[in-house]
Amino acid sequence: MLKIERVSVMNLENAIRGARNPMNSWHLSDSHYDEEGNYVLGEKDLDLAGRLCRAGSDHRKFVRMIFVSMDVTAPLYWWKEYDTYKVGTVANSCSTMHKIHSKPFTLEDFSHDHMTPDALSHFQDYISYLEQVRLRYLETKDKELWYDMIQLLPSSYNQLRTCTLNYENLISIYRARKDHKLQEWHTFCHVIEELPYASQLITF
Repeated sequence: MLKIERVSVMNLENAIRGARNPMNSWHLSDSHYDEEGNYVLGEKDLDLAGRLCRAGSDHRKFVRMIFVSMDVTAPLYWWKEYDTYKVGTVANSCSTMHKIHSKPFTLEDFSHDHMTPDALSHFQDYISYLEQVRLRYLETKDKELWYDMIQLLPSSYNQLRTCTLNYENLISIYRARKDHKLQEWHTFCHVIEELPYASQLITF
């Protein structure tokens, strides 16, 4: 399970202006803001941007200036792979260290959408045990019980992070993960495909 919310794309205008700096060709820019306040790339700017992107990372430096912010809820096993892309990215996560005991454990806290019925039945028993440990910890504040929660927590536990990336990060992620065996990566790549000008600037 992977859920993405509150997607924002920022700094497109400045990035495109910067793309024209090497040739001092700002007078050829034909982009504008529409009535809803969105920055719309004109035909000339989009053509230039696409050619620079296809020419390679040395030529598409401007895409590192196009920022994307999103809230991502995903299991810990997916976050472990996502953390490969930490260069040029920032993430603030909900803290398991500080808040793991603050709410009851329920099935909805975990990714279980691909479990077989038998596995799911056993997993529900496991969650029930985790909840018993949590309640005992709240009663006693015994640090050993807190450690039980932390070390028993399965990698399917869903964590929310607010992430900031740029289009260059997304090029790398898309190329490396679009055919990955984890369904979560397919969901993430589908969101990438829906970003403004993704076909010209990211998924080309």
